[in-house]
Amino acid sequence: MSQQSLAFRDLTLGYDRHPAVHHLSGTVPAGSLLAIVGANGSGKSTLLKGIVGVLKPMDGAILRPASMRLAYLPQQSELDRSFPARVFDLVSLGLWPRRGLLGRHKAEDRDRLEAALAAVGLKGFATRGIDTLSGGQLQRALFARVLLQDADLILLDEPFNAVDHKTVEDLVALIKQWHAEKRTVLVVAHDLELVRAHFPQTLLLARRLVNWGPTAQVLTPANLALALHFHEAWDDNAPWCAPGDTHDHARDDHAHEHHHHAHQHRGAA
Repeated sequence: MSQQSLAFRDLTLGYDRHPAVHHLSGTVPAGSLLAIVGANGSGKSTLLKGIVGVLKPMDGAILRPASMRLAYLPQQSELDRSFPARVFDLVSLGLWPRRGLLGRHKAEDRDRLEAALAAVGLKGFATRGIDTLSGGQLQRALFARVLLQDADLILLDEPFNAVDHKTVEDLVALIKQWHAEKRTVLVVAHDLELVRAHFPQTLLLARRLVNWGPTAQVLTPANLALALHFHEAWDDNAPWCAPGDTHDHARDDHAHEHHHHAHQHRGAA
């Protein structure tokens, strides 16, 4: 796997000049397994979309080598399950970096696809319609697609939502396998106990960085309370501020003071 890192340099991402991720800096070393946590609307999915390139920075930069192969699994809610496609069609999209979107599949491609389906517990599902799959089966199929992409950097947005306990266990095992293979894996997650049990590094967001480092040091009651305070104090109607500006999107000085403290003491993933 690539030994190249991913870095954020005073990154601000947002929509219609309203920041959703605010002045984020830090480096994700190659081979990291990093959970991204925070309340709904804290900027987690926005950060992944910025890394993928769907969103362009309002300010700052995302440093990702052009040679770094990337796989992105969005939230299930962003997928149209009514589209008349088979599991084979969905999973085979993972071959496009090698074959192109209109490239013809070879016999070896079908073998790899069948092996990927077997690896996620969906052997024999290739001809099933995606509209017939349960939430857990669909997520397994999406993980099979990621397997085929053979990426250096894997981004998973809420992969454990709406799936059963056995599926969560199997997907966590796949994530740990990717980590063991020295791939860089970033996972947006809500279940803090699952994060504590399986993720060595955590980035806690409340639109701004709250803390970033070893999971046990990040997911403390004090940091979680601070994240909630930032989230509740955020002013969506505040004007966007450039790096040199004094304006803060939190409504009070208390939030600004704690933000400075967390920013000074953040960890490296």
